[in-house]
Amino acid sequence: MSRLRYCRRCRRYTLMEVCGTCGDATVSPHPPRFSPEDRYGAYRRKLKREMMEEAGWSSG
Repeated sequence: MSRLRYCRRCRRYTLMEVCGTCGDATVSPHPPRFSPEDRYGAYRRKLKREMMEEAGWSSG
């Protein structure tokens, strides 16, 4: 059974790995599953903080 996929380029939903409209790769539109033992949480927060600083947003 296929899961719903999302094309970031043309912003359409599909069931295919590659978008039929633009040919770009699709991604899962669902967030990752929550886990109290989040092994990558520190990395995601660091990346988000760096991206916000690049965009000129102040943290805090």
